[in-house]
Amino acid sequence: MDYTKISKEEILNWMKKNLSEERYEHCLGTAECAKELAEQFHEDENKAYVAGLLHDCAKCFDNEKLLDIIHKNLKVDENELMNYKTLHAPVSAYCANKDFGVCDNEILSAIRWHTLGKKDMTNFEKIIFLADKIEPNTRDKEYREEICKILKENNGLDKALLRCYKETIKSLVKRELKICPATIDIYNNLIDITNSKECK
Repeated sequence: MDYTKISKEEILNWMKKNLSEERYEHCLGTAECAKELAEQFHEDENKAYVAGLLHDCAKCFDNEKLLDIIHKNLKVDENELMNYKTLHAPVSAYCANKDFGVCDNEILSAIRWHTLGKKDMTNFEKIIFLADKIEPNTRDKEYREEICKILKENNGLDKALLRCYKETIKSLVKRELKICPATIDIYNNLIDITNSKECK
């Protein structure tokens, strides 16, 4: 498969063994959705498919294994360690490179930031972030349709991202979970970006 050193069949076999059935279906859906969004926004479709397929490859590792890989191999800001639900993102990027031979920096970065996000994401990174949230196999249909509608508007990528961050923050507050300071910074930045572009 393009951008990997092993075949698609080998990757899928690995994923079947290392992911839950629901997570496996989610990854397939994210890959297809990423490919569609890449076509819509004129990005590399094959690259987007690979990023979508591998974005959650470490999702089913237990927290001890995730933290072990992070502490031994990666530089992760302490704020990211506040919520265990985001630990799999940097580890998935690490595994994409180490286990599947992905060397493309754009793919690795998109996987790395698909949960928390960051300021000034590229369009490719935004696509993978959004595909994860709206893929058709496991995500809410009504929410997916809302985001897809927003994506058709002017400045649709940033507007869709802002809508996702609003939902994420609401969900974290509702569940009484900590909010990473970076999430608030990204949310504020997206408000500034969308407001400034609407005024032009």
